[in-house]
Amino acid sequence: MIKIHDYSQLEYIKEKSHGEEETGNMIIEGDNCSVLDIIKDRFSNQVKCIYIDPPYNNGEKYTHYNDDMKHETWLEEITKTLEKLKSFLSDEGSIWISIDDSEVHYLKVAADKVFGRKNFITTIIWQQRITRENRKVFSNNHEYILVYAKNPIKFKHSRNLLPPNLEMLSRYKNQDNDPRGSWQSVSAHVQAGHAVKSQFYEIVAPNGKKHSPPNGRCWVYNKERMEQEILSNNIWFGKDGNGVPRIKKFLSSSIGITPETLWLGSEVGTNEMAKKHLLRLFPGCPVFDTPKPESLIRRILEIATNENDLVLDAYLGSGTTATVAHKMKRKYIGIEVGKHIQELVVPRLRNVIEGEDGGISKEISWQGGGGYSYFINSRNASVLNIELIKEYKLKYSI
Repeated sequence: MIKIHDYSQLEYIKEKSHGEEETGNMIIEGDNCSVLDIIKDRFSNQVKCIYIDPPYNNGEKYTHYNDDMKHETWLEEITKTLEKLKSFLSDEGSIWISIDDSEVHYLKVAADKVFGRKNFITTIIWQQRITRENRKVFSNNHEYILVYAKNPIKFKHSRNLLPPNLEMLSRYKNQDNDPRGSWQSVSAHVQAGHAVKSQFYEIVAPNGKKHSPPNGRCWVYNKERMEQEILSNNIWFGKDGNGVPRIKKFLSSSIGITPETLWLGSEVGTNEMAKKHLLRLFPGCPVFDTPKPESLIRRILEIATNENDLVLDAYLGSGTTATVAHKMKRKYIGIEVGKHIQELVVPRLRNVIEGEDGGISKEISWQGGGGYSYFINSRNASVLNIELIKEYKLKYSI
C-alpha cells in the first residue's frame, strides 16, 4: 500500500485530463527518471509492455529537439533510464527499444548489461521509409527495435501470434469437402537429426500405396499416432490418393502466425505516413519530423499485450504509444518532459476519446470513449489537489 505523501510530487491537473475518470490511464509531464522514481513502488512488476523511442543521438536537429549529445553522456543517460525501467516489468513483460545505426550496437551492449544477455529476444528490422535517399552514400531505409523480456520462457508462452493475413488465408481450401472446414497441407516428415527409432517406418495409404520418408528425413509422428491420424482423415494423400502423405492443418485451429523480424513499411507504416497523419490532426502546427506510425505500435502491442494490460512509454513524444494503447483498450502510463506533451499529446488524446478516425481507428473499428488523468511532476508546485489524488489512489489501491 502506497501512502498519499509518496505521490506528493505529482500534481493532478483536472483541466488537462479528459474523458472518463478513474480509468487508470496516466499522462505525466516531467523528467522520465524522476517520474519513474516517484511511481516505481506502485507499478513495480506491473507493466506488461514497455516501449520507448529515446533520442537516437544521430547528430540531427529536429523540430522539437536536437539529437546531438556526447556519446558517453547519451550512453550514461539511456543506461540509467533502462535500469529504472527494468523494475517495472511483470514476469511476462517485455521492453521494446527503437534505435537507428548511430548507437544501436552500443545500446545493445548497454541493454545486455541491464537486462542480461539471456533475456535478449530479438532485433526487429523496421522499414521506416520506402523512398530512396539519393543524397547519401547509402539510402538508409530501416531502423531497429531491440526486444528484451524479463523472463524469456514466460514471454515465449504468453506472447501472442499475429492475425493471419489475406495471403495466408488464401492457402486454405477444402479439397475433400471436409465438414471441419478449410485446411492446408504441410509436410508430414522432418529432418532426422534428432529422430528416434519409432519415427522410421512405412506408411500404407488407404489405397494400399506404401510411402517411406526421404533420405535424411523421418515422419513427424510415430507409427501408432500416424495410423490414428489417417483414420481421423487428418492426412492428405492427394486428390487421387497416390500423393506423398501430408498433414491437414485446419483454418479453425490456426489462431495466428509467428511474428517475423522484418517489418515492412507497407505493413506497419513509415515515418512519412505517421507525419502526414499528425499534420491532418494538427494542420499548420510543428509536428515531429520522424514520428512512429500507429500501425507499428499496434503490432508491438498485439504481440506483447492483451486488453487491460499495462503499457509504459517513458519517452512519449507525440503520444503515439498512449494513443494506440487507448484505442486497443490497454492501460497506459506516458511520460514526457517536452512542452509538446501539452501541445500535441493532450489534444491528440482528446481527439481519440472523441472518436478520431485516423491511424488504426478504422482497422479496429474505434468509436471513441475512455479517458486519462494528467499529472505534472513538480517539486515546486504551489497547489496540490490532494482530494483528487487521494480519490484516484483509493480507486486503484495505491
